[in-house]
Amino acid sequence: MAINTIVWGENIHEQTNAVVREIYPNGMHNTIAAALNADPAIEATTATLQEPEHGLSEARLASTDVLLWWGHKDHGAVADEIVERVAKRVWEGMGLIVLHSGHFSKVFKRLMGTPCALKWREAGERERVWVINPRHPIAEGLGENFVIENEEMYGEQFSVPEPLETVFISWFAGGEVFRSGLTWRRGAGNIFYFRPGHETYPTYHDATVHKVLRNAVKWAHNPQGTYKAIHEAPNVPVEKALEPIVERGPKLHRAGEAGYR
Repeated sequence: MAINTIVWGENIHEQTNAVVREIYPNGMHNTIAAALNADPAIEATTATLQEPEHGLSEARLASTDVLLWWGHKDHGAVADEIVERVAKRVWEGMGLIVLHSGHFSKVFKRLMGTPCALKWREAGERERVWVINPRHPIAEGLGENFVIENEEMYGEQFSVPEPLETVFISWFAGGEVFRSGLTWRRGAGNIFYFRPGHETYPTYHDATVHKVLRNAVKWAHNPQGTYKAIHEAPNVPVEKALEPIVERGPKLHRAGEAGYR
């Protein structure tokens, strides 16, 4: 079966900025989804900030294998309830791919537990993305580097937790460097952050970027399915201990009673 994927887009700049609208007349989310759907192994649909529940109902997320997230102008408009809903699904095994300015999204910051801050500059600089982990599945089919001719600069330090893996490092014409492809595991869920994608440049029309995103969806997908037991904290009765034990001393909870949360 195809990997059930949602591309979530804030969908503000496409409506309010003429430059962005000209580059992405159908919205960045639809452009990204179309690139993903070019691979028969992926079935991508979209969701936006403006939809009820931001397009991320419990039922829809329950059947989602991988979620891509792009936001910028109004991270604060994302309801905390939806943030927690997405985090819960990541812990259960849903993959998450955070794109560009999504580093400041509530979802990413919730899962990283850090400020996720960085340096930046809008100057249409050349970005050379170096593939420093060429054996990684996300880098499959890429050369040792690729160039995006016009992009927004992101520079270190990037205040995120130490990643599980670093796949890409970017160099910019102004001299800065940035860890532009990073992975983490949170609970049972795989997370990938991919830096390129400023809305005033045609980054999501780039064939190499498309390849990275398709590779990332396949990497983030967890074929083992949902791991709901990750939320459980059972109070194991004495009589169900794996080895015979004798209960000793006082306790706070009755047998089988739920613990404090």
